[in-house]
Amino acid sequence: MTTLEDAAEAIVDPLAYADGARVDEAFAWLRREAPLARVQPEGYDPFWAVTRHADILAVELANDVFRNGDRATTLTTIDADRRVREMNGGSPHVGRSLVHMDPPDHFAYRRITQNAFLPQNLRRLEGRLREIAREFIDRMAAHGGRCDFARDVAFLYPLRVIMELLGVPPSDEGLMLKLTMELFGSADPDVNRSGGEVSKVQSVDDVHAALDDFASYFAALAADRQAHPRDDVGSLIANGRIRGEPMPPVELMSYYAITATAGHDTTSSTTAGGLWALAENPEQFRKLKADPALIPGHVEESIRWVTPVKHFMRTAAADVEIAGQRIARGDWLMLCYASGNRDEAVFDDPFRYDVERAPNKQLAFGYGAHVCLGQHLARMEMRLFWEELLPRLESFELDGEPTRTKANLVCGPKSLPIRYKMR
Repeated sequence: MTTLEDAAEAIVDPLAYADGARVDEAFAWLRREAPLARVQPEGYDPFWAVTRHADILAVELANDVFRNGDRATTLTTIDADRRVREMNGGSPHVGRSLVHMDPPDHFAYRRITQNAFLPQNLRRLEGRLREIAREFIDRMAAHGGRCDFARDVAFLYPLRVIMELLGVPPSDEGLMLKLTMELFGSADPDVNRSGGEVSKVQSVDDVHAALDDFASYFAALAADRQAHPRDDVGSLIANGRIRGEPMPPVELMSYYAITATAGHDTTSSTTAGGLWALAENPEQFRKLKADPALIPGHVEESIRWVTPVKHFMRTAAADVEIAGQRIARGDWLMLCYASGNRDEAVFDDPFRYDVERAPNKQLAFGYGAHVCLGQHLARMEMRLFWEELLPRLESFELDGEPTRTKANLVCGPKSLPIRYKMR
């Protein structure tokens, strides 16, 4: 990686994230040579690549200056942005979830489910979540010593958790997984709706089709929960009020879609990525086996290591200066979380997987007002899973070449073949 143009092309390329090493190299070059650089890869509007941990935090904490709703909140090409606006009455967003909102709407919508995801309220679920973890670990044992850990275990356990919280029956989990993959993997021919290589504009159409299917499904669930509320997150969303009024249809369906997708896909990626890291660092696996008290550290390090959400975009609402650079009103910024979590200024030996890393100031959940609503649930799910798996997993190794999804927004292991011995 020798030029700014090369680095800029890499950080927007889904194939670079699937490769892993290529995008890591690009981010390392940017942190060293141009940590806050204005770039314009071919086909994109210019944007600022924010690659250092400190600068990402500075943007995240200045919600009054750096907004989510004014332009696309995820990286998109000029042509794809035009297509989205054509399909959505001029809006740059394919839906309108918490991710796309600024104050005061963001806080009003967040409050609808916020209490359900607080640590003190999640504790009552611990017993049930542990049961679910055991169920999928039993399934792993039943595979007879060989499985694709990503597809057979890691994708399915968090999916069951969030669907149960939403009130979606197990019989519909397959549909939810398929739609999630189509939504986040629209550039990957292995999982997208078209089943092949697609243009950026076609990927917009595929994403819209997936969201339409989500809306059709959750419209029926919302109607049921409005008529017959239950003690589940699905009922909280269905009956949520904004300034005394029911949620508008687009916002209601977007709330369900973001909860259903982000509620499991990122945790799945991190769980699979954590096992992949242990396979490549067997001494870390031995440490965990010898001392289960290290499990929370392993969870946190796996979150840093995988950083499943690679970026979000922000738009400057005023002229401002960051790290000596003048950002103009209307400028677009790419918060490169995957880069911030490898920042040499914050993490000692950042390319080493270390279950004892402390402090671990990972920012994969974001920061400030837009910090991930489900972060405490995700940590609990992963902690319980490893507490149940490690005593039973005697040994394991890779049984083929793992692969990652081709995506520059949400990316993690797509396939993780392993061979293992279990009790």
